[in-house]
Amino acid sequence: MLLTLNANALRTRIATSKKARSGPDTLLVTDLPRFARDELGLFGLNLTTNLLVGADLARLDAMRDAADKASCPCLVLTESEVQPMGTTDDAIGDVAIARAQKVVQAAHRLGCNSIGLSISVKDNEDEIDFCVERLRRVLQLAERLEVNVLICPASGLTGDPERLTDLIKKVGGFRIGTFPDYEQAARSADPQLYLRRLTPYASAVTATTMRFRPGKRPGEFVHEPYDLAAYTGVVKAVGYTGTIAVDYRGDEDPVENLRRAVAMLEAIVGPVQLDAGLGEDELGLDEVEDVEDAESEGADDDGEEE
Repeated sequence: MLLTLNANALRTRIATSKKARSGPDTLLVTDLPRFARDELGLFGLNLTTNLLVGADLARLDAMRDAADKASCPCLVLTESEVQPMGTTDDAIGDVAIARAQKVVQAAHRLGCNSIGLSISVKDNEDEIDFCVERLRRVLQLAERLEVNVLICPASGLTGDPERLTDLIKKVGGFRIGTFPDYEQAARSADPQLYLRRLTPYASAVTATTMRFRPGKRPGEFVHEPYDLAAYTGVVKAVGYTGTIAVDYRGDEDPVENLRRAVAMLEAIVGPVQLDAGLGEDELGLDEVEDVEDAESEGADDDGEEE
């Protein structure tokens, strides 16, 4: 397993432009790969679309180039807004499909192997049928561009691991899966069972951290409100060999807390083996073929957020 960075953890330190830099600690999005690799010792990036507001094709290309030069590739692009894939309103549903397809195209341009997508769908037959059909339309493009579509657990049907896996089976195909998140797992009745059920369908996992308190020994920290080691142990025990993105969602210094999380997770996942579980293609280091539709229908001048 490789540890990567959920870049949204550093959103408070990211400037939208060089002119907006407020000090030496401020980062541009294109600084993130080098920072993740050199300062945190991580091996890839999970980006969120809220960090790419206003991004055109040139900026996406610059981000990919920066990631390749830092040997810290972009792996997952997650849509920041929940998409109403289960709505019975065709007009709203079409907008959700278009948005998800746009994220797929941007992910391809960045060299990502997956997108993360949170969806809203009620647990009734009509909404499930609409959701399945819409996800299949998104997958038609995703399969052509060799991008996985990972459903992020959220409230509603997708918050139930059994119902989420049932939905994925209904959609079918090899490029749809789950994207487990430790914070979401902690909200379930049985967090470890939750992770055991979702992780076998996962291509990426988010190790969300909230806060750390000093432990009994000098330099030791304990994570709260859940056992970070226990959750990661479950992920490892089910045979997962993909990436684990380190995230921090607390209100203290994100960099220091990310370092604490990395140290704890490294002790669990063991030494890095670049050839175990991920090949160069999956790391985003290969040359991605040009796709006419991605060029003509890719991210427009309005950027990733409309």
